[in-house]
Amino acid sequence: MSGLERRRLPVPVLVAGLTAALVVVSVLALGLGAAHVPWRDTVGFLWAELTGGTVFAGDVANYRIVVDSRLPRVLLAALVGAGLGGVGLIVQAMVRNALADPYVLGISSGASVGATAVVLFGAFGALGTYALSTAAFTGALAATALVYLMARSAAGLVPLRLVLTGTAIGYGFSAATTVLVFLAPRGGDTARSVMFWLLGSLAGATWQMVPLIAAVAALGSAVIMLCARRLNALSMGDEVSAALGMNAARFRLLLFVLSAAMTGCFVAVCGAIGFVGLIVPHVARLLVGADHRRLAVLTPGLGAVFLVTADLLARTLIPPQELPLGAVTAAVGVPVFVLLMRRRGALVERG
Repeated sequence: MSGLERRRLPVPVLVAGLTAALVVVSVLALGLGAAHVPWRDTVGFLWAELTGGTVFAGDVANYRIVVDSRLPRVLLAALVGAGLGGVGLIVQAMVRNALADPYVLGISSGASVGATAVVLFGAFGALGTYALSTAAFTGALAATALVYLMARSAAGLVPLRLVLTGTAIGYGFSAATTVLVFLAPRGGDTARSVMFWLLGSLAGATWQMVPLIAAVAALGSAVIMLCARRLNALSMGDEVSAALGMNAARFRLLLFVLSAAMTGCFVAVCGAIGFVGLIVPHVARLLVGADHRRLAVLTPGLGAVFLVTADLLARTLIPPQELPLGAVTAAVGVPVFVLLMRRRGALVERG
């Protein structure tokens, strides 16, 4: 047994630690910002909201900041982080590529075209506040359909062909987004708004978004847990899957539809937040190994903690301005990922 295997903590211990970390970082995220709210008051406001308790008249303003503004944002960050981590795990098993993430299928690029059309040209204006998310999801569906039609073959969705097609479609939609920005009648602030959305943001989080994203994230997590054994077989190749009596092509199509729908929903509400779906599954593997039965339990929690922390940093690093969330996830995730990989290499060498 290697040194790495000996030092792995049991999954229940890791889940308990992640739960505690999520609670702590969530309370911090609710209290910190342009208006600082002490953590004791933050916890008191949450308790009052849950139990229907009362709040002193002098605390109403802070109560509204915590409950109406920051709480849906923190919940959305946790749900999207958990969902993107799960989608990353699905996609990496589906295409058998360690560098795959939820956006390798070109879905986020399609969503970006729809969102850019709304920001720059007022498309879907009749839908009001739902115009941006509707246009983004429509673009994501269009990209999904194109990838499927171009990648399918007699053998089904072959991993390499799926990755190459998704990458090509993604570049095509990215080029379309660039052309839209170039042709926009207004520049300056509108182009900046497009760039901010392309890098992801939770600034527009509302309570109306939470139920849908919660349902999507819960569905994805449930499917991963139920299909963990088949994900193990699929990640080892179609031959192994066939030997175990599993139809790899049919299962890969199911995973493709699921990951595309989940990614489209997430991108529609918060933009293309990169790096979460890439780093989180790898960190989970470093902690519990490659068995998807354990990864399915750990990955959502890791994703939730990571994105809540990143969003907190995005809001508080250079107040009163807010950084694009995708830039923060990359800035935080890259060094953490490199350090974990170096640590794993050292442990394996000593083992």
